[in-house]
Amino acid sequence: MNSAPRKPEDLVRALRAAGIRDERLLEAVRTTPRAGFVPAEQVTAAYRDVPISIGQGQVTTQPSLSAMMIEGLGLGGSEHVLEVGTGLGFQTALLAQLAADVVSIEMRPDIAREARANLARQGVRNVELRVGDGSGGVPDRAPYDAVLVSAAFPEVPAPLAAQVRPGGRLVQPIGPGGHEEVVCFEHTASGLRRSRVLTLACFVRLQGRYGFPPDDAEFA
Repeated sequence: MNSAPRKPEDLVRALRAAGIRDERLLEAVRTTPRAGFVPAEQVTAAYRDVPISIGQGQVTTQPSLSAMMIEGLGLGGSEHVLEVGTGLGFQTALLAQLAADVVSIEMRPDIAREARANLARQGVRNVELRVGDGSGGVPDRAPYDAVLVSAAFPEVPAPLAAQVRPGGRLVQPIGPGGHEEVVCFEHTASGLRRSRVLTLACFVRLQGRYGFPPDDAEFA
């Protein structure tokens, strides 16, 4: 018997099993077709809780891991959010359902083009997608209530820390790329403060001026 998940509800069950409790987030996963945000040859894996290769050394974030990071932001619906690392746009679409608006930045133009088309096909209109160096954030749209970084670096880059609104939150994998703690930070009166570790995970490296050099080897 083939038990591979084939429907959005299978993915929702996998997220519940992983400990996700935010019902708004689970509903966003239920109503956002991941099959519309993966390469055509990977559609059969869309509703499995697995990362998916999207080319250029990049992979999508595993859905349960993405959900843990989003849940860590504690979104209530009114937030202005920055996402660093758009990928093909599935996580972006989830954030767009849970916040007022999303600014997402992707370094690779070809991947950004696909993400833009995916989001448009799904009718997602409250996302501004930029192509550029995400390690420096998007300062002209700052400050942000929440920042989600989908790539690893040993510390939060100073420009990203500076773009979080007082009282806001930032979630980022902290480590060298390939072996990380996913950490939730809060912006307090004394600056960005490490709040808690959400999980352990493996991420690609954050590349750019305030991350690793762009010619560094990628981690799958």
